[in-house]
Amino acid sequence: MSTQSEVSHSIGATIPAEVSRRLKRRYAAERRFQAYGIGAIMIGLMFLLIMFVSIIQAGLPAFQETRIRLDVELPADKFPDDPAEQTAEGMRLVGWTGLIQQAIRDQLQPETRADALAMHKLLSPNAEVGLRDIVVADPSLIGKSVSVWLLAAGDVDAIVKGTMSRDVPETQRTINDRQLTFIDTLEEQDRLRSQFAFTLFSAGASSYPESAGIGVALVGSLYMMLVVLCLALPIGVAAAVYLEEFAPKNRWTDVIEVNINNLAAVPSIVFGLLGLAVFINFVELPRSAPLVGGLVLTLMTLPTVIIATRAALKAVPPSIREAALGIGASKMQSIFHHVLPLAAPGILTSIIIGLAQALGETAPLLMIGMVATVFTYPETPMDPATALPVQIFMWSGLPERGFVARTSAGIMVLLTFLIFMNAVAVYLRKKFERRW
Repeated sequence: MSTQSEVSHSIGATIPAEVSRRLKRRYAAERRFQAYGIGAIMIGLMFLLIMFVSIIQAGLPAFQETRIRLDVELPADKFPDDPAEQTAEGMRLVGWTGLIQQAIRDQLQPETRADALAMHKLLSPNAEVGLRDIVVADPSLIGKSVSVWLLAAGDVDAIVKGTMSRDVPETQRTINDRQLTFIDTLEEQDRLRSQFAFTLFSAGASSYPESAGIGVALVGSLYMMLVVLCLALPIGVAAAVYLEEFAPKNRWTDVIEVNINNLAAVPSIVFGLLGLAVFINFVELPRSAPLVGGLVLTLMTLPTVIIATRAALKAVPPSIREAALGIGASKMQSIFHHVLPLAAPGILTSIIIGLAQALGETAPLLMIGMVATVFTYPETPMDPATALPVQIFMWSGLPERGFVARTSAGIMVLLTFLIFMNAVAVYLRKKFERRW
């Protein structure tokens, strides 16, 4: 008997110890899993922070531009006498380059022809456009000497911002020592300044980084988003309402639902090929037109809008429908008077997220020719234009130093729009969301 009691006591002491060890291992495994999850989140945030910091560091210089102040003589005999011809087109043949070169020679007094050539390269080749715009805006300046701030060349801009070192040997710089002397002279005369780069937001494409901007691309993207909004919202919501509330559950609707889900996972470049084949080759719409880009992005956005809208409709409790039908409302009235208003936050969120997705697409737009270089603003959705992500893509392939900053600046602007649109979607959902 004593032996049996000793064995029972031994077993009773052993079992709690084993359970305790198992509990410790279970809790340790849970803590390790939590640590792994927190570590994964921290690593993701670290890479995200590195990406944002690198983009901002590279893009901030593009938001500043360097300008040179010159006293330019505008002799009346070089301009048309008729005020009706004193327009940008009428004064296109005026020798703007000669006027600017004469002004900088008078200011810096070059000693040799080589000095004069080096001095002329201090100004952007598009500085004449800025001078022309000033005179066109105020023709009363003709016949006078006017002091204007003209855009400096990209190399001068890089020296002033410090993105190009002036301490390296001359053979390793794209700007020579004589030009550095001219820059120092202009600084001493208070004729050199840095200011906010309005050109970045007002100009179009250019082969010179200091005069390239995203203005045309922003207008093209705006036209495309208007087309997407006007088409994807009514078509997507109507299709979702029909499939969720009215369509019979049979083989055909099952096929349609499967295809919609599959289309949501199709690579975006496929929609570009579809747009090229249908809208350009078959319908013969113009290439590079925001209308075509908007149609292609609508096709790409529709599956996302339909799926998200159906999910929002499903989230409305069946009791809402049953109560509406119980008091005599028709099925149409119960859907449009009760269900849709309650599902509106989810629908609005799906539309905004779809627009944000469309705004950042590049591949389908490349297929329909929106990669063309466009210098003027499109007046209608049928005029040639480009889009912001396509403009960023084109800048990224150019070798000039200034386009590196322009590319990062374009990415910063695009990310700002995307973050803003997603923030609006979250705000609308939180503000109008109802919990059942």
